[in-house]
Amino acid sequence: MTSKIRLLNKNILLLAVCQGLYLTNNVTFLAINGLVGFNLTPIPWMATLPLMAYVLGAAISTIIVAKVQAKYGRKKSFQFALLVVIFASLLCAYSAYSKSFILLIVGTAIAGYYSANGLLYRFVAPELTHTSLKEKAVSIVLAGGLIGAILGPNLSSWSKNMFDTQFMGAYLILAIAGVLGVLMMQMIDFPDDYRTNQPDHTGRPLKEIILHPTFLVALICTSLGYGVMNLMMAGTPLAMQVCGFDFPNTAQVLQYHVIGMFAPGFFTGHLVKRYGPIPIMTIGAILNFISLFIMLSGSDLPHFIAALFLLGVAWNLIFNGSTILAISSFKSEEKNKAEATINFCVFGTMAISSFSSGALVTTQGWQFLNIGTLVPTIIICGAILWLVLQQKRLVIKLY
Repeated sequence: MTSKIRLLNKNILLLAVCQGLYLTNNVTFLAINGLVGFNLTPIPWMATLPLMAYVLGAAISTIIVAKVQAKYGRKKSFQFALLVVIFASLLCAYSAYSKSFILLIVGTAIAGYYSANGLLYRFVAPELTHTSLKEKAVSIVLAGGLIGAILGPNLSSWSKNMFDTQFMGAYLILAIAGVLGVLMMQMIDFPDDYRTNQPDHTGRPLKEIILHPTFLVALICTSLGYGVMNLMMAGTPLAMQVCGFDFPNTAQVLQYHVIGMFAPGFFTGHLVKRYGPIPIMTIGAILNFISLFIMLSGSDLPHFIAALFLLGVAWNLIFNGSTILAISSFKSEEKNKAEATINFCVFGTMAISSFSSGALVTTQGWQFLNIGTLVPTIIICGAILWLVLQQKRLVIKLY
């Protein structure tokens, strides 16, 4: 690294753009896969199976990604993942054209490999700048997701009827986005001293890392925070269709949601650095409750917009805080297994929530799904409180 401390260097900015392209892919998949699946399967509750395949594929890929990064480094791993998603997007486009539900599931499962890589971008951010700026670096890279907030829903809506086959054009555009990602990633310099080529057996055993209170709480809050957000986000397109809204309305709601997820990234890092991750995560949990209250109070368009926007902000605060909390709990030589464990749990939770959202919306209704988010949000609050008490006990012992 250079002696001059700079946050917004070339590498951070390019990684933020890659984050934006990753979220473009992610948001588009979440926006359209349930609807495409609904059109291709005669069984309504199976509509979100492609979404579940997407995150389940990512969960399975986390272990593979950790080994690939350990052997070949960040850049090659990320570029290979982009090539995979190009192929997967083309396969999904063909599945829509051929009306093959099974092929759609296969394509989205393969795309999960890219998602497992993209979720690591936030961990890479501190490696590309000075350690004193790690909170801000994570926040800025996540803020790059605003690109996805703008492009994802708009591309989905604009390309819906580009061809006779609905949403086929959206999948083809995602393939083009993958090509752009490969080019962007090529221009990023990953310092050799931050390559993840440490042997897997170095550092503490994985069980010891997981049982460390700080890591455990970061793991719980990251997974359940993502799970709550994904449960609502995945169910929104189907719920709005049931409520009689057209797809442009759905795209508008998802756009506000993703803006809520990533716009706070421009200042969340400052807040985490100043107040610490725990207070910021607590505010995020409170916003989850407020979002739930708004959604339970009605199902008009303003209710969807306000609730999903606040849900996005809540996710940002919980996710940013949990990421910084996690980074502080493991050593450099432990990063492969630690990061893989967090992402595996995130995607595992997302797989359950993706499938549950479709099943709950089509069988029990949107209001029931909203009530279902209470339990994980309460667990998040309990985990944060437990960590605070653990830290207080440690301080008392020291004195």
